[in-house]
Amino acid sequence: MAALQTGDWALARRILAGGGARLKGAVATALKQEAQGLRKEIVQGITKQAPGGQAFSRLAPTTIAARQLKGFGGSKALIRKGDLRNSITVVGDADEVFVGVLRKARGKGGSSLANVAEIHEFGAGPFVVPMTPKMRRFLFVLLKKAGVEPSSSGGGKGVVVIQIPARPFLRPAFEAFKKGAQKRFLERIARALGLRV
Repeated sequence: MAALQTGDWALARRILAGGGARLKGAVATALKQEAQGLRKEIVQGITKQAPGGQAFSRLAPTTIAARQLKGFGGSKALIRKGDLRNSITVVGDADEVFVGVLRKARGKGGSSLANVAEIHEFGAGPFVVPMTPKMRRFLFVLLKKAGVEPSSSGGGKGVVVIQIPARPFLRPAFEAFKKGAQKRFLERIARALGLRV
């Protein structure tokens, strides 16, 4: 008994013959779209001061005063000049992508933005810095501008203790973005293949 064939079998063969390449291209497209979406989540988190919905701690009055004394305005964390936020990038190929701050990224002053990102993501210090007379004068101007009374807790040892609090901006964004990621990724693949979702 012969099998009954209906439909456009030549078209079916063409579609199936290129199916692997089409699927690979659709996965690559979906991966790039997801990576760009994650980058947007990180950048918006910094801009809104709440990556992944977790609000940054406010800047210390002395930090704001130091910014003003150096000619910078604003009171947002991680956005003094915008170098860190602007360095969030997507790099990759069809199989994998990197979203974050590249090791080679540099700020306008030449500082490593990967190091800056690490310090803000995890915090740093305490650092004990011996004060020079110039630093002492700057510190008293800074404290006055910030409206902070100088304390004698240093015991007259002529040091400043610096602690940089953690302000995670990558991990909370990753956690927020991965919610619904599998469904979103499969829908992107389906759209790239021209299938109805």
